[in-house]
Amino acid sequence: MHRCPPHALKQAAIVVLALGAHATLPAAESFPTRPITLVVPYAPGGAGDILGRSVAKELAGIAGKPVVVENKPGAGGNIGAELVARAQDKDGHTLLLGATSLASNPSLMRSMPVDPLKDLVAIGGVASLQNVIAVHPSSRLRTVADLVAEARKHPGKLTFGTAGIGTSSHLSVELFKGEVGVDLLHVPYKSGGPAMADVMAGNLDLVFELMPAVVGHVRSGKLRGIAVTGAARAEALPDLPTVAESGYPKYSFVSWFGVFGPAGMDARRVAQLNEMMGKALASSEFKARLEQLGAEGMPGSPAQFDKFFQGEVAKWKRVVAEQGLPPMN
Repeated sequence: MHRCPPHALKQAAIVVLALGAHATLPAAESFPTRPITLVVPYAPGGAGDILGRSVAKELAGIAGKPVVVENKPGAGGNIGAELVARAQDKDGHTLLLGATSLASNPSLMRSMPVDPLKDLVAIGGVASLQNVIAVHPSSRLRTVADLVAEARKHPGKLTFGTAGIGTSSHLSVELFKGEVGVDLLHVPYKSGGPAMADVMAGNLDLVFELMPAVVGHVRSGKLRGIAVTGAARAEALPDLPTVAESGYPKYSFVSWFGVFGPAGMDARRVAQLNEMMGKALASSEFKARLEQLGAEGMPGSPAQFDKFFQGEVAKWKRVVAEQGLPPMN
């Protein structure tokens, strides 16, 4: 039997590999073929909208096609999540900016339109950030101690606004209530923007809102910050103490945002989008934007982000049970 010499086999293998690589290039190069839609499940003006538009701008420059932000607020982010999960195209042209609520909703809500672990695919993290406890500039609440004292003196009277049930602005307060032992009245909105507007108008006592949405209002004097929710002070507002250093060392809360697609997306497309996101997060303009907003980038592989997301779902299941939070719908 005729045997091919080793060098001939090696050359043939190189040719096959080259042809195979060449065959995959058109598919990779053809994406995106039209504008990408990034569904942001929050109204304009909130932290999710600010970050969504920032990352969309960077991705558009990398992709060479427009990345259109489509705001779909409501139901704690579930309206937007369902829109992406049910998208007919699973080729990466319809994406979701998910957040902490995407991980907490399955434990907080009696019924869910989608299962985020089964109906969505994790593509990559965008940013993590702290919340800020903010009040009207003329409020009598100037410190965490003032807030706790007032809440204990008048249980259930102080009002706090949130971006909706199960959002980070809601969960951060529920953790605070449980840790500190106070009762505050929840006023849910469709997003953080209207809640902050009502605090500025004097119609609402306080918010525990995401840093990017609050920092400009605090710096301008439209809101007064009294503390941040993370384990360490925020560089964006270094004069604000943490809740932990204000007398409650066990309390710590940070939020996150990341990009998801509909389940069933080809793994190569997921990897391609993740690579594009990595470039976006590494850009000097995006880094400067994050610093300005008081946020930190969350680069990493799809596998790393998926593991993180699964851990978040498990964590909030535990927290909801420990706090005894009732179903929200």
